[in-house]
Amino acid sequence: MIELKNKNIAVIGAVRSGVGAAKLIKKLGGKPFVSDISDNAKVKSSAEILKDLQIEYEIGGHTDKVFDCELMVVSPGVPSNAEILGKAKEKNIKIISELELAANFCKGKIIAITGTNGKTTTTSLCAHVFNSCGMKTYAAGNIGFAFSEIALVVQPDEFVSLEVSSFQLDLIDTFKPQAAVILNITPDHLNRYENKFEKYIESKLRIYKNQDKSDFLIMNKDDLSLMNYLTHFKSKNLYFSLSEPQFDGCYLSGEQIIFNKNSRLEFNCSIKDLSLKGEHNYQNAMAVIIAAKIFNLENEKIRVALSNFKSVEHRLEFVREIDGVIYVNDSKGTNVDSVWYALKSFENPIFLILGGQDKGNDYNKIKELVLKKVKKIYAIGSSAEKVFNFFHRDVKVEIKGTLEEVVITANSEARKNDVVLLSPACASFDMFDNYEHRGEVFKEAVNKL
Repeated sequence: MIELKNKNIAVIGAVRSGVGAAKLIKKLGGKPFVSDISDNAKVKSSAEILKDLQIEYEIGGHTDKVFDCELMVVSPGVPSNAEILGKAKEKNIKIISELELAANFCKGKIIAITGTNGKTTTTSLCAHVFNSCGMKTYAAGNIGFAFSEIALVVQPDEFVSLEVSSFQLDLIDTFKPQAAVILNITPDHLNRYENKFEKYIESKLRIYKNQDKSDFLIMNKDDLSLMNYLTHFKSKNLYFSLSEPQFDGCYLSGEQIIFNKNSRLEFNCSIKDLSLKGEHNYQNAMAVIIAAKIFNLENEKIRVALSNFKSVEHRLEFVREIDGVIYVNDSKGTNVDSVWYALKSFENPIFLILGGQDKGNDYNKIKELVLKKVKKIYAIGSSAEKVFNFFHRDVKVEIKGTLEEVVITANSEARKNDVVLLSPACASFDMFDNYEHRGEVFKEAVNKL
């Protein structure tokens, strides 16, 4: 257990998780000081909250005051290679993630979910299924609550469905979830990992670092990167697969999802009854089914919950249909693999909106699908020229300055049965506060048509 009482503790990042961490530290008798290099509208709003709580803070840059601490807590949005963290290491200041801080004081059971794609959907689905089965469960991490906001509230017989990023895992020490889920691992955030895929994989695999034989590890058997780099683990492992029968785990057989335990059928359901469609969502559902059966939830209640789950905002979210043209918001599609899944989800011709803050994207992965399905690409953001240069010889590409311009142009060019899809493959920070802001701007522009 981390001792916080009467200690100076720096919190890096002043948005949701940073505010949550500062509140938790203060409740436990510590003296938090929150510091953020930005001073945008969201940070300024958080600063007002901190002021009301009488918590010291600084925004618009880090001063030396941030190093007057015995512990530094880092919010999920701060990359592990940030300059402030390098300086703290030089001064031998202990650094942990907000995830590590909150986990130290959470008495409930943690189901930690990581992966390059599908984390938010799976975290939300897991909380929905567990709550529907009568198990009080909080969705936390990048969705729902900041983990540190609810850490002290969760009771021993309750659950946290926790979305976990690679950046958070970089800075764990004793974090030990009762169930860990690895959905998939594909190249992402390589600009923050020295462009080395192996370093990114190592970061994801830290999720089971502290698990023992009393814990569970749920993994995607179809993911070659995961299987090839998998290191020794002590926890009980269960797999899910779209193609290979599992003696302990979930697999797809025709249109049936099967869950076996010790080669014995424990659960089954039809993919026709799932509210989420597409192979990637079948994998997400299988991960949740395994978690539900680990904790002995009732089969019929699981089936009902899987059938009535509502999709996550900004993740292949239906916005509106106008004159037969469907507008879809997939602003959370911040890497190339996310766009691959999005393109696979539609049979109709697509007007695709690509671009933003590039993360070392390799568009070869989606080139075949783009040629097959996309009528035109609208390139936006700081990577617009890269998108144009890669695709313009094979498909129509037009560079646009704003999302509003894109929506107006698409409205004039798309025809009945076409799909206008925002799935940018890039981070949002060149033009927007975050992917939610980007998605809201898109939806607002569509709804003004």
